[in-house]
Amino acid sequence: MIDLNLYRTFYMVAKCGSLTKAAEELYISQPAVSQGIKMLEQHLGGKLFTRRSRGIELTEPGGKQLYEAISQIFEKIEKAEKDFHQVKITATGNVRICASDNVTTYSLMRYITEYHDMYPNVSLSLTNTNTRQAIDMIKDNKADIGFVNLPIEDKGVSFTGQTGKIHDVFAASNKFAHLFNVEIALDQINNFPILLFDQTTMTRQEIDKFTHDLNIVLTPEYELSSVNLMVEMAKRGMGIACVPREYIINELKSGELIELNVTPQFPVRATGVIINKSIEQSFAVSEFLKLLNKYEKVK
Repeated sequence: MIDLNLYRTFYMVAKCGSLTKAAEELYISQPAVSQGIKMLEQHLGGKLFTRRSRGIELTEPGGKQLYEAISQIFEKIEKAEKDFHQVKITATGNVRICASDNVTTYSLMRYITEYHDMYPNVSLSLTNTNTRQAIDMIKDNKADIGFVNLPIEDKGVSFTGQTGKIHDVFAASNKFAHLFNVEIALDQINNFPILLFDQTTMTRQEIDKFTHDLNIVLTPEYELSSVNLMVEMAKRGMGIACVPREYIINELKSGELIELNVTPQFPVRATGVIINKSIEQSFAVSEFLKLLNKYEKVK
C-alpha cells in the first residue's frame, strides 16, 4: 500500500509551486520533499513535475489530473481537521445529564440556568434516575454527566468531585409547636406521625441504615416519593417530615416549617458527579464540569 504521506507531499508541492515552500509547510527538509516526489513517481511510473525557469509545474496530462483528484481529498481532510478542532473549542451539540428529580430541582437548576446563558447553542438532555441507574447510564454511554449520592464504589466511572452536602432533618408545622426548642431523642420520634421517603430512595436507605445501627426502626405514617408532596403535607400538619434541609430552605425561612432538635443527628451526606472514564469528553461537557467545579470552590 502506498504511503499517504507521499501524496500529501505531492499535494503540497503542487499547491505551493515550490519544493522549498512545500518543505516549510510540511516541516521537513527540502531533500525529503524531493525524495518523496521521486518515490511517488516511481510508484506511478511517470513524471509529475517539470522544471521551468520560474519554478516547477505539473506535467500534463499526468500531474494535473492527479492533483485535481488529490486536492479534493486533502481539502476535505483539512476541512474535517478544522471542524474537529472547532468542536474541541466550541460548546455545541448536546450534553446528556442524568440526575434525580430532587437533585435537578434543588441543586442542578442553578448550573443549568447559568450554563444555558453561557452556551445557548448547547442543548441539555435531562433524565430522571437514581444513583444506581445513573452509574449504569454513564457506563453504557447513554449519559455524559451523572449526579449521584456519595459514596460510590464502581471502577467503571470516574468521580470528578463533590457538588453539595445533604443534611437530613426533621421539620414540622406549628401544629407541633410543643416540640419546638426542645431536644427529642431519635428513638422517641415514632411517638408522632412522621413522613418518610419510600424505601426505593437513597435518602430513605441511608436513614434506615443509620437508624438500624442504633437499633431503631422508624415507622412512618406516610411513605412518599415526592419532596413537594411531603413538604405540603408537613405544612398542613399531617406529620413531621424527615427531609433534607437543603430542600426546605424557603419553608424554614418563612416559618412555615421549623426544624426540630432531634438527637442524634443524621450523618451529613454528599452528592457528586461522575463521568465515563474511558471516553474523551467534548468541549461542551468539559465546560459544564468546569462550571460545577467553580461553584464547589466558592463554597
